[in-house]
Parts: sequence; C-alpha cells; structure tokens
Amino acid sequence: MNVVVAKTETGRALSDAFAVARGRLPGTGQVADRRRQAFEAYERLGLPHRRIEEWKYTDLRALMREAFSLAAEPDPATLERAGEAVRPHTIDGMRRLVLVDGVFAPNLSQTDGLDHGLRIRTLQGVLEGADSAIQAQLFTPENSDAMVALNSAMATDGVVIEIADGAVLKEPLHVLHIASTATPAAMFTRSLLRLGNNAGVTLVESFVAADGVKAYQVHDSLIVSIGDGSRLDHVRLIEDGRDAFNIASAMVTLGAHAHFNFFNMTSGASVSRYQATIACAGEGSRVETNGVNLLNGRQHADTTLLLDHAVPNCASREVFRAVVDDRAHSVFQGRIIVRPDAQKTDAKMMTRALLLSDEAEADNKPELEIFADDVTCGHGATTGALDDSLLFYLRARGLSEKEAQALLIQAFVGEAIESIANDTLRDLAVSTALRWLEART
Repeated sequence: MNVVVAKTETGRALSDAFAVARGRLPGTGQVADRRRQAFEAYERLGLPHRRIEEWKYTDLRALMREAFSLAAEPDPATLERAGEAVRPHTIDGMRRLVLVDGVFAPNLSQTDGLDHGLRIRTLQGVLEGADSAIQAQLFTPENSDAMVALNSAMATDGVVIEIADGAVLKEPLHVLHIASTATPAAMFTRSLLRLGNNAGVTLVESFVAADGVKAYQVHDSLIVSIGDGSRLDHVRLIEDGRDAFNIASAMVTLGAHAHFNFFNMTSGASVSRYQATIACAGEGSRVETNGVNLLNGRQHADTTLLLDHAVPNCASREVFRAVVDDRAHSVFQGRIIVRPDAQKTDAKMMTRALLLSDEAEADNKPELEIFADDVTCGHGATTGALDDSLLFYLRARGLSEKEAQALLIQAFVGEAIESIANDTLRDLAVSTALRWLEART
C-alpha cells in the first residue's frame, strides 16, 4: 500500500530548498545517489508531528513555521563577523575547528601541527574524494527518522576526525558552530568521529551566533565510533540566538570496554531538539549521559535519548536536570533497551525538573524495555518548585530572594555539571549557568 503524506507549506519549502541546493552539495556518483535516497525517505515521512510517539512533545509541523533556504557560502563580511564571535568562545589549550554557516572555515581553525595519530578532514573534501569506506560510514544512519534523512540529503560540510589506535590526545578538540548569516538561512552539517582501539579524546561542541544574527536554522548530525578500550568525553553547549532553531542528532557506537562520558547544556535557541542513539555493541562498555536545560521566555528544548544495551556486562547512567521559567517548555525522553543477550546489564536513569513559574511546563518520559532476566535497571522522574522552607532559611540569613533562588538552582543542576571530567570545561558550564541565572528578572 502506498502512503501519501500531505505536505505543509514548510514541507514544500524544504523540497524546493533541496531542488535548488542540489547542484552545490558536495559529492557525485554513489554520494549523490545516497542523498537522493535520503531525501525520498524524508518526503515519504514528512515533518515529524505529535502523532509520532518520539515526537509527540515536539511537533515540528506546528513549531517550524517556515523553512529557510540553504545558507550561502560565507563571504568576507560573514567571515569577519564570525571571527569576532569566535574570540569570546575560544578556550585556551583546545584545538579550534570552526564551521561558519555550515561551512568549514580554515582561516579561523587550527589545523597545523596535529598530534601523532590525529587526522582531520572536511566533510566536503571526503565526499568529493575517493575514500568510499568513510563515505559509506557517513551515510550509515538509517533514514527512518525524517530529520536524520533530511540531514543526510542536505549536509554541506562538517569535520571528519580520525584517531589512531593507542592515541590519547591531551589537547581537546573544540568544534565551534557559528551562525553569521546576514539573512535568515538554514545550515546543514554532518561530522564523523572515529576512535581506534585504546584511544582517547575530549570533544567540545559550541553553537553560537555572531552579533546581530537572529533567525536561522541549524540541522546537525554527528556519527561516533568508539573503539575497544577507548574513552570519549563529549561536551555540548547550546547558546544559539533566541530566535534560532536547532535540530541535532547523534549516533554513537561503543566497542568492548569503551567509555562514553557525555554532557549537554541548552540555554539558547527558540526551539531545539537533541536526539541521540547510543549503542553498547561491545561487552563491558560504560555510558554516562548528563544534561541540563536552562529555559525561559517561550523556549522549547527537547532531549531524546535511546540507549541500546545489546551485549552483556555493560553499564549506563543518565542524569538530566531542567530549570524552566516563564512559559518555557522542557522535554526529556529517555529510553533504555536491554536486549535478550545483554545479561548483567546495570542501567539507571533519573530526570528532575524545577518549575519557576505557574506557566512553565516539563514533560519527562523515562522508559525501560527489558528482555533479559539478570539485570539491574531503574528509572525515576520528579517535577516540582523551589522548596519554600529552604528559600526562607536562606532569606533569613541575609540573602535576597533572587540570590536564594540562584543558590538553590545552582545546587540543583550541580550534579549533572559535576560529571564533566575536564576542569576547564566544568568551569565553563558553571559560568554558562551563572550567566543564565544573572539574566533572570
């Protein structure tokens, strides 16, 4: 039976955007075929809406009221604005890789003197080259999710990072996504990180806007492969402009005895969704995922995680915190699957939301699907307001109401932030939270 999806105006605009941009997208032959197949999958699925269980709280047909055209290649003025935006977000001791409006900016990046065992290429270069193995891995994700399929079809650029067996990088890699377009536009990026066996790295991603840049749309995806005995620490900081739209997807696969430590903080963008599929494919692997939403105004932020335990003796921990003010809306959906062969799995998940306004909203949906019988699994969810007795205690000791609230909120999100292993990055996350708290009226 053929199913025809009725297109919204936004859906039609995305189809038109692909038709217009097709000629400038990198890659020919099999790459172009994969793009076409991905876009056909997107058109069959259409924009996600509330009748799709995974998207029930983030109805893009309602939230994404228009689709912007693909951002133009950055011109000198655009790059100059981006360079000014890079300066306050530069972190000492980290190698900077900059994407401006979805295109790699070599003059703003640090690609000289790479550590032994580290290789960095651009997505555009890989797709236009002859490395068919990497090209196939870049299009590995199935096109069953409409936004992943759309990203596969439209990806313009990104970074391809390969770390050889045994290489443990002391210098973190910092990927800066800068929106610098002078007119409303969309940017589609896809990156790949592949760690060999017994390797290690810290990856930082920041999403920010240059001064004066308002409405724009980010569509990003990241594919990660962590080899046996390797460790990846991944920190994401979403500080997009308040009129921005950010949809990001990640596909992570762990080998045997691998360790993945992840932290995500969202304080920017009008509408954002981070969705990740994390697969424990090697025995003895460990996953720690932590997240914080700091929202106010009419912001909408969705974190959706699928943790797939497919083999025995793996462990996972999920800690998520949301602080929601005004009429903002926070969503957390965490799903843990324990496959029949995944005996001795140890998986726990806890999500907590703090509502600072009567009109604030938080939807938490933790799920367990267990098909093995020798496991230790649990989940929990709570939603509430600040404790009046604690506020009274702090006020009685000379703190103003705002200071007392800030202290309690900082303690509330602290458990998730403390999971960051790198001291500099932990301090950066704390500073981001403090800026949000200071901006509260």
